[in-house]
Amino acid sequence: MKKVLFATTALVATAGVAAADVTFGGYGRFGVAYTDPVVGDSTTDVTSRFRLQIDATAESDMGVTFGARVRIQQDNDGSADGTTTGGVGIDADGDGDVDFRGRQETGINGVRYFARSGGLEVGVGNIYGALEFMPGQYDIDLGLTGLGYDYVTYNFRGDAYDSDGNGAAGQNGVEVIYSMGDFKVHVSASDVNDRVAAVGSYTFSGYTFALGLQDSDFADDTEYALSASGSFGPAFVSLAYAKNGDDTGVGTTGGDHYALAARFDIGAATDMEVYVADADYFAETSYGVDFNHDLGGGTSLRGGIANRGTGAINAELGVRFNF
Repeated sequence: MKKVLFATTALVATAGVAAADVTFGGYGRFGVAYTDPVVGDSTTDVTSRFRLQIDATAESDMGVTFGARVRIQQDNDGSADGTTTGGVGIDADGDGDVDFRGRQETGINGVRYFARSGGLEVGVGNIYGALEFMPGQYDIDLGLTGLGYDYVTYNFRGDAYDSDGNGAAGQNGVEVIYSMGDFKVHVSASDVNDRVAAVGSYTFSGYTFALGLQDSDFADDTEYALSASGSFGPAFVSLAYAKNGDDTGVGTTGGDHYALAARFDIGAATDMEVYVADADYFAETSYGVDFNHDLGGGTSLRGGIANRGTGAINAELGVRFNF
């Protein structure tokens, strides 16, 4: 993480500013990804992403920090037409197979603005989202790209910070985060499906327990989620559950989602992550394994394989460098 500091002397004629700074950071990753889908031929393609994150803050004389976060991101998993966030597959090399979802655009995403004082933070715009930031959702980061994130039990059925688009920035997103010692509360709301979500978490003796609740107009959105995580001997273990939508009224698109994940060291510079997950809307149980080898200086060699809940198999190998 590199920092560029603009002191008050550089802010000419700007009275009342105690301190201001702009921080640049992010990562790059590239590698090879293999996909064996349920229908169609298997493919092997290059996968890559470059993310530059910009954080700008200023502190008032009263000690309140005001700030904003934006990202500039270029990858190959966005929308083919550069206008939508869902993305559609394209045949880039003309061989009849879908190669990737073809991100064509590069730009700044929606901004998250915030004000912070002590343990209280208020955010607006492209908010983090209470369920997205709930402990137990991302206790592992499988492989180079997440390999489908089947272990994220809320299944992206709530507000989340959008690295590619506006997120809730165009939908009146707002959130309040309060921390007091080992206790933390995160409440978020947006006009997206009229969502209101709240997460409370508590850490005790190295173990973290969390409960999340959400009210939404969309039947498939997460209703509630639970998680527990902590270290057991050499392993960090996480158990998570989410009730996503109405399994009696939505059919295969809603229901229970469970995930058990673990991370443990297998050498001085290498760790391994594993998970097993199942959901009412999965075709079969999902499971995966990866390794992360630290090369030093913020660089790492990463690889993994996952049998997805759809029945597809994903595998990848590549490198990541943080800056």
